[in-house]
Amino acid sequence: MSSERTLRPKAGSRSGSGDGAVRRPPVLRGQWPAVGVVAVGGALGASARYGAGLWWPTGGAEQFPWTTLLVNVAGCAVIGVFLVAVTEGRPVHPLVRPFFGTGVLGGFTTFSTYAVDVHRLFDEGRPGPAVAYLGLTLLAALGAVAAAAGLTRWLIRRPARGRSGPAGGGAR
Repeated sequence: MSSERTLRPKAGSRSGSGDGAVRRPPVLRGQWPAVGVVAVGGALGASARYGAGLWWPTGGAEQFPWTTLLVNVAGCAVIGVFLVAVTEGRPVHPLVRPFFGTGVLGGFTTFSTYAVDVHRLFDEGRPGPAVAYLGLTLLAALGAVAAAAGLTRWLIRRPARGRSGPAGGGAR
């Protein structure tokens, strides 16, 4: 039996074949390399986040979740640098973006732990720190990605010293 899906066209449409069926390729055909690099990158990113938690443990119930806050802000800064570098800088292999942007940084940053931390702070009867964490993470993450992207964009576009011409290809 074939793994292809067979769909019947709507009344009045033309399928181009004599049997009246429209054939579509399987959903993931050709996507396995991207799925693989995202999985590997995600494992690396999640391992790095786990390592950050071991290196700087947040502590018990009465602690503020500084590690998660800093991991998320650092990840946002890196994504700002990375996306500007790959979209406005040098061309990269098509699998670099899913590997690093989606996989590594997606595994490193963590919205789920952020949400659990906010919920925990509220459950502990600490609405002040919960709201502060909620807002601080949002503002710091957005600020980090904007600042990092802006700085990277400036670094890419500034003229290099010792080069002549707009392309930097002058004789020395």
